Amino acid sequence: MSKRLGIYPGTFDPFTNGHLDLVRRGLRIFDHLIVGVAPNPKKNPLFSVEERLALIRETLKRYKEVSVEMFDGLLVDYVAERRGVAIIRGLRAVSDFEYELQMALMNRRLSSDIETVFMMPSEEFSYLTATIVKEMASLGGSVRGLVPPHVEKALKKKFRKP
Repeated sequence: MSKRLGIYPGTFDPFTNGHLDLVRRGLRIFDHLIVGVAPNPKKNPLFSVEERLALIRETLKRYKEVSVEMFDGLLVDYVAERRGVAIIRGLRAVSDFEYELQMALMNRRLSSDIETVFMMPSEEFSYLTATIVKEMASLGGSVRGLVPPHVEKALKKKFRKP
């Protein structure tokens, strides 16, 4: 029997407890997950790709059925290359749906063999975005409980006043 591989792509700048929630819940559906980190320089990331990979790997080190990799280029090409069966996307609100639906339909057009699985985060993370976390941290607000402790520490270091 072949294993079902899901790909959870994103910028993950930074990786939040909402992302972690989707990884945990994705493991109920898939035998193995790859968290695919996209460089996405258009988003002007706070953390480098290497920093994001290290933070995510630290967060997920206890999950043997999860890998963390960087990918660049078309997502469907990456998923096909890794022999994934589905892309996992999180939906927090109706506002996420329109964009995610467009992307899912385009991905299906490019590769009809790859499905998109939409997952809603737990209610406690339904408002949480990496952008909100970065803004809170940049203004000196507490992000405890929103990100793993080592990510909180990394954010504090990034925004430390000289």
